Amino acid sequence: MQFDIRHTTTYRYNTPVQLGPHCVRLTPRTDGAQWLDDYRCTVTPEPALQSRVLDAAGNVVTHLWFTGTTTELQIASAARVVTRHDNPYDYIVAAPATSLPLPYSQDEAALLAACRDRGTPAPAVTAMAADLARQTGHNTLAFVEALNNLLHTEFEKEIRDQGAPQSPEFTLVQRRGACRDLALLFVAACRFQGIAARFVSGYQARAQTRRRRRYLHAWPEVYIPGGGWRGYDPGHGTAVASAHVAVAAACTAAGAMPIDGSYYGDAVKSEMSFEISIHTDA
Repeated sequence: MQFDIRHTTTYRYNTPVQLGPHCVRLTPRTDGAQWLDDYRCTVTPEPALQSRVLDAAGNVVTHLWFTGTTTELQIASAARVVTRHDNPYDYIVAAPATSLPLPYSQDEAALLAACRDRGTPAPAVTAMAADLARQTGHNTLAFVEALNNLLHTEFEKEIRDQGAPQSPEFTLVQRRGACRDLALLFVAACRFQGIAARFVSGYQARAQTRRRRRYLHAWPEVYIPGGGWRGYDPGHGTAVASAHVAVAAACTAAGAMPIDGSYYGDAVKSEMSFEISIHTDA
């Protein structure tokens, strides 16, 4: 599937501000599932210096530095991406990894350490994950499929275009959340069962509202020996395939944030707006 994506984010300030350094993670990834055919990013005001780098998680990050003052910052990106992953189950799980907890090799365990970190204990999430593992006979693929189905069928979906994600335990107790909240709950549940998991930001072919308003999307990925990184979308209850475009992947949601930066000024009020358009050949 071919995606033509345009994404414009505008920040407005009521008084002139000095912009601090910014990190932009809007360049779609190139990997075995998708290919970036074209990408352009325009920043207004023009940065004094910008640098495109590959971060520790393999994401393309553009660092921006500014001089002078401004009352507006606009970052507009345009990308053409071809996805090539029609069958999300085109692999065979390595024999020792068919059962939980996953027996990662020494090399894999070292590379995946941050994506296996359970962080602060969350008793409700731990109990939910343990119960689901028992129900699925501790089978790896059955567990992640059941988890995806549970979050899809039993949790109310909402759109919250700003603000940090909820904690996994809060989302579990409330039984509702935005895509980023469900992604983090999925990640936490997997990690409590020994599965390396990470947070992904990106785009999807399907509009999320009846008015066809477009938003950034988020979903989790799990690392399965023999299959590598595999995505699941609790919002749709499906495995991730050609209808998704991954932009950034990280062990934390903050590491996949599309735009991260600061500004300086006195008594400043700011507002943010965005516009995303996506056209596909499907």
